[in-house]
Amino acid sequence: MEATILKWLKKPGDKVEEDETILEIATDKVDSEVPSTANGIIAEILFNENDVVPIGKVIARINTESKVSANGAPVNEKYLQESDGYEEANLIEEVPYQPSEKAAPANNSTAIRFYSPLVLNIAASEGVSMNELEHIEGTGQDGRVSKKDIMSYLESRKNRPAQTRAEERADAVVHEVSPPPEKQEYSSPAVYKGNVEIIEMDRMRKMIAKHMVDSKNISAHVTSFAECDVTNLVLWREKIKKDFEKREGEKITFTPLFIETIIKCIKRYPLLNSSVEGDRILIKKDINIGMATALANGNLIVPVIKNADQLNLTGLTRQVNALANAARNNKLKPDDTAGGTFTLTNVGTFGSIMGTPIINQPQVAIMAVGAIKKRPVVIETEQGDSIAIRHMMYLSLSYDHRIIDGSLGTTFLNAVAMEIENFDPKRSI
Repeated sequence: MEATILKWLKKPGDKVEEDETILEIATDKVDSEVPSTANGIIAEILFNENDVVPIGKVIARINTESKVSANGAPVNEKYLQESDGYEEANLIEEVPYQPSEKAAPANNSTAIRFYSPLVLNIAASEGVSMNELEHIEGTGQDGRVSKKDIMSYLESRKNRPAQTRAEERADAVVHEVSPPPEKQEYSSPAVYKGNVEIIEMDRMRKMIAKHMVDSKNISAHVTSFAECDVTNLVLWREKIKKDFEKREGEKITFTPLFIETIIKCIKRYPLLNSSVEGDRILIKKDINIGMATALANGNLIVPVIKNADQLNLTGLTRQVNALANAARNNKLKPDDTAGGTFTLTNVGTFGSIMGTPIINQPQVAIMAVGAIKKRPVVIETEQGDSIAIRHMMYLSLSYDHRIIDGSLGTTFLNAVAMEIENFDPKRSI
């Protein structure tokens, strides 16, 4: 819905060519370069660095070569829209559950309005009913209500008599809630005791921190665990990985194998591939798997494999490798991190045997796989029980207890574990 201007690469008076990069922008997903839409000279820059700009705003003007229009009037100015005209900017922040058709402007009384998760969360915490929300005039694209709009409404509502507010909400049941405590401004104390180093969070870490806290506030987190014997899978991968790389030109990791298993189980338990909007559950027919990827600077990003259920193992491997490389080289596009319906995170990459991951909103579940360790375990055979060295791994599933109960969550988790344990060691590539 908005982007932050990181850096202007051109200044007024500079010549630019079409498709030449003019500025860099940042969203809560990725950073992007914005190219020029025409040849010309930068005439005016309308926003400064670090300004937050909504989608659709004119951010600069370019004087192009003087032309004559049909009526003889000279045309010498062309507008530069955000993110190479608008299409890419529309991908900055996904509006959940929105159909492909554009929403009608807010001044159409019969229109169905859509609200971002942030606006809905503010409305819920402040006791703003859907009836009130529908009467707030939106200044966003297509009349959508922005954070600024709802905060302005809340401020004006405080100054109105209680009787007036009650009349406005007469047709909706509203539970009064205590106003949230005022936001505490943290400032550096004058004196620090002991030997300390102060590190300022970078922009991405600040957004990750906010995203994690918001998720905890939105979803009722529950985490279940399962132990999984991955011996067949490990031995199969070890046997075929050289031939696979020679034939496909790609290294096969465990990630596409885990994703393939998750997809099979989501088809059996589709509620795990859903989201919550108020009192409604939206089950997603597309299976878009996010894969949490650690960056070199320690931050985390979640690129998404779109329509993962339509890919075979080779296709999944190519997608996993391409997205992981793009993430590490800062080459992800905004669309690469949008639209996820379920997330997989590998906490075993750095040696952790298990974890309790935080749900990636607006999804309702996230699975973590731990490190694969050799351990002596009891196995059942036709000749009786015996102790053997097996490759073992812990799986953990964090799910939203608002709609997924423990029975469904653990059933899904155990289904994934059983699929992995029953992996066919004779499978062909």
